[in-house]
Amino acid sequence: MRSTLSSWEVELVQWLKPFLDRLGHKARRRMCPLYVTGLIGPGDRKSVQPMAARLAPGDYDQLHHFVAAGVWDAAVPKKGKHSVGVASQYASALGKNANCQTLVSLTLARGEVPVMVALRLFLPESWTSGLARLKRAGVPVEYRTARTKPEIALAEIDRVTAAGVRFGCVLADAGYGLSAPFRQGLTARNLAWAVGIPRHLKVYPVDVHLIWPVAKRGRPRRRYIPDILSMPAEDMLANAKWQRVSWRTGTKGKLKARFAAVRVRTADGPPQRIGDKGQQHLPGDEAWLIGEHRASGEKKYYLANLPAASHLRTLAATIKARWICEQAHQQLKEELGLDHFEGRSWQGLHRHALMTMIAFAFLQHRRLKKVRREKKNQRTAASTKFASRASRHPRAHSSTATSTLSALPKVDLCKDAA
Repeated sequence: MRSTLSSWEVELVQWLKPFLDRLGHKARRRMCPLYVTGLIGPGDRKSVQPMAARLAPGDYDQLHHFVAAGVWDAAVPKKGKHSVGVASQYASALGKNANCQTLVSLTLARGEVPVMVALRLFLPESWTSGLARLKRAGVPVEYRTARTKPEIALAEIDRVTAAGVRFGCVLADAGYGLSAPFRQGLTARNLAWAVGIPRHLKVYPVDVHLIWPVAKRGRPRRRYIPDILSMPAEDMLANAKWQRVSWRTGTKGKLKARFAAVRVRTADGPPQRIGDKGQQHLPGDEAWLIGEHRASGEKKYYLANLPAASHLRTLAATIKARWICEQAHQQLKEELGLDHFEGRSWQGLHRHALMTMIAFAFLQHRRLKKVRREKKNQRTAASTKFASRASRHPRAHSSTATSTLSALPKVDLCKDAA
């Protein structure tokens, strides 16, 4: 191991202390800073062997043991089929089917400050149906049962809220938004949500009514039916009023697109046969249906349970806030080596993922500290400038203290498949 550390590495060791105290074993406490340093530092590959070669040539075995063995308390393209969870499946990050591992991720974000708080591997049916394969990869018994990605997401939300995490709104892509049980699960937990949906997802007009059907023959009908059929989201917005909305100022100016929003009833109530139309889902909860027409010609659709009085700009800003979470996923993969893990075990993969999340959190800590320091210097310079003027032109002055970046008491919870 190297005898000298750079200033940021010294800071990292101090910052990691709360984590190290939970690791217990002395060797693990020594290897954790080394592993995180390897993820943050330079190098094309962030797997165990090249990191050990760069930082601690004699400690490869201990570094490997740290991440792959012992007991502690996003899409990742892969070649081969033996790494845990690898299968041909849809990868939202790639926009197509690929041989990959899919991690369900939760990211807390406030403004432009994201922090990853959960990464949990999704196991496709090709894995959950093979007990021997699960045992070989070391998958814990409680995770061997087949679960959908939305089910994993809800379980992770429950886990972080039980730990005391609080947030303002849950954001998710269409892979989760199309799931009625996911949306209903968020509502049942009294959570605000705004999710992407496919254009063909069915909705009802907000003024739909349930009526008694008239029986042409036979016994009278015993169940209500809607007085109008549900329709695809894109058809519902076909005649809506579209407006150009700016939701954020980027590096090249204001970010704009055309948006439209109408109140609807989701078509996710109990299924009911409606005459010759076959099985239809009855109207569910009231929500916002939002459409986005981008300058590229691409069209996107969303559902949100935000208040009925919400302005269009508020709706647009909320659904577009997920960009910072997507950026965080990219940074984890491209800069911190989330997809560089070369082991095959459940435990090893999740430990590597945890180390990348810790590395990302440390970088955010440094970023916030830098912003606070810069704002403090700006205030000091402004005070000095005022004092020099005040000596020539005495006058009353009342000063207002401004917060650099407040603690994150209220944040958005972004949910995505890495």
